[in-house]
Amino acid sequence: MTLPLMPKATAVWLIEKTALTFTQIAEFCGMHPLEVQAIADGEVAQGIVGYDPIANGQLTMEDIRRCEADPNARLKLAPTALPMPKRLRGARYTPVAKRNDRPDAIAFLLRNYPQIPEIQVAKLLGTTKETIQKVKDRTHWNSANIKPRDPVILGLCSQTDLNAAIAQANERLVREGHAVPPPPPPEAEEAA
Repeated sequence: MTLPLMPKATAVWLIEKTALTFTQIAEFCGMHPLEVQAIADGEVAQGIVGYDPIANGQLTMEDIRRCEADPNARLKLAPTALPMPKRLRGARYTPVAKRNDRPDAIAFLLRNYPQIPEIQVAKLLGTTKETIQKVKDRTHWNSANIKPRDPVILGLCSQTDLNAAIAQANERLVREGHAVPPPPPPEAEEAA
């Protein structure tokens, strides 16, 4: 269920301005009824200014009146004319502790899935084409210590993302009329 913008401030406004039950307010704001009661008693959210959900188009006055008349009725967020934002995959943040594992993951992908283009490897692991090229050419500053390891096990990408990248690369090969390479044998992954 989608929650209103600023749920606690919305709960404060609904407590002060309406005759809704604590349960109705709690379900609308995604809170526990006892938390709403604590807000009403002044024990919680003392400094929070109420946020008007009617003025912001999240509720209608008719919906509030309907729920005030029937304690079993539930508030519903008003539909918005704005489109839902698309979830864009931006640059991935890799924690400092895992950054040294990235060349190992690059080597694993280059060895086991050569059909995945470098740009896709870069997006999948959050690295640069320059780093991928250095690992490929063995000119990376730490190339003596690079051991191909599965990026999923290293926590650099999810198995779903990796499978999607492999499928996309295989589809590209089929479109271009090339043979799809067989998946690596399980022993290769365990030995890595």
